[in-house]
Amino acid sequence: MQNKHPDKLCCFPKNKLGKITGYDNDDLQMPTKIMEMGLLPETSFQILYQAPFNGPLYIEYGSEKTRVALREQEAKFIKVEVLG
Repeated sequence: MQNKHPDKLCCFPKNKLGKITGYDNDDLQMPTKIMEMGLLPETSFQILYQAPFNGPLYIEYGSEKTRVALREQEAKFIKVEVLG
């Protein structure tokens, strides 16, 4: 993963607990499915795995431990912070 934007989901460290703080959507390019999946501000999450060659991120989030795969291009819209 890249470390250029440590405040974005695309660059968040694996196996650390984090929280979504908002979105970087100034140019209105963010896919609406991000919000539809429940990746909302104040939601806690953890990156479980990233596929090789900068492949999709496999994340677990929310109180129900929902799991989903997101492409790095989608994850770059999500602002995050480390919990704990």
